Amino acid sequence: MLKTIEWKDNQVVMIDQRKLPLQERYVVCKGYRSVIRAIQELAIRGAPAIGVAAAMGVALGALKIRTNRMDHFRARFDAICREMVSARPTAVNLAWAVERMKQVADGTSHKGVEGVKSRLVEEAQKILDEDIAINRAMGRYGQRLLKDKSRVLTHCNAGALATGGYGTALGVVRAAVEAGKRIEVLADETRPFLQGARLTAWELKESGIPVTVITDNAAGYFIQQGKVDAIIVGADRIAANGDVANKIGTYMVAVLARTHKIPFYVAAPMSTIDGSIKSGKEIPIEQRDEKEVTHFQGKRTVPVGVPAENPAFDVTPHRYVSAIITEKGIITPPFKTKIRRLFASK
Repeated sequence: MLKTIEWKDNQVVMIDQRKLPLQERYVVCKGYRSVIRAIQELAIRGAPAIGVAAAMGVALGALKIRTNRMDHFRARFDAICREMVSARPTAVNLAWAVERMKQVADGTSHKGVEGVKSRLVEEAQKILDEDIAINRAMGRYGQRLLKDKSRVLTHCNAGALATGGYGTALGVVRAAVEAGKRIEVLADETRPFLQGARLTAWELKESGIPVTVITDNAAGYFIQQGKVDAIIVGADRIAANGDVANKIGTYMVAVLARTHKIPFYVAAPMSTIDGSIKSGKEIPIEQRDEKEVTHFQGKRTVPVGVPAENPAFDVTPHRYVSAIITEKGIITPPFKTKIRRLFASK
């Protein structure tokens, strides 16, 4: 299985997703700020993968703090955590992972600075291992929703590259194939960063799962022609009522699914559900550099002087979601009640 990110020799090593599918290169991060840059510049992306990267980045930063005094260590450590949280605003997994690392530091301060550093490294690795296990659990639950010979539409990349390994939405597809089902995937190209065309297609091809890339504005055509049986996407943040923030363009696909009575599924770990946010209206939407829209491979494609808007995500209201697939099971409407119940049982 592809290694999206790993801790190696006190460095963070991640596959550079900007180079795929033409080149398989790796980014080696020796300091926490290089991890932040990798997150911001999309060398690594996908909510769960960003969470793992953030945890490893915090651990890496902690290792570089040169002091034996706990008060000095905590002051610098907390500053590192604040920088890490600000790397990208929409994906809640990033803040969740950093908060978990802070709790480890709080709980091990009696072990001294070196003891805290050691535990932080262990926790970052634990978050990675847990993520892979969580994805496999989601796959086992979610594959039950797919019938043999299903044609599945995906948007963006929610596979091994977007996680510690295996994948969320693509993890469901993988699990269905492993269960003996014949699944075909239609992958939206996902402008402007082309995660579907570059990453989803590459992953599925490497796994031997049939995949066809379509343009984003062709999704409606294929749905109208009866060539889509189900839609599965990942998520970057899910509100307490089930509203889902995901890659820009997801909302359009969800509306099409409702119109044509096709199930629209969201696969995401429990850590992606933000119980502090009542609805999708409160989810911050990252606005990215307009050059991702106005330029292609370094060349301008939009007339000079014409601006571009580049929101990275949109929000799909919960009424368009058929089910949310988590490692705890499949959540169906009413989402608010069932999400609250799942958190209460943790």
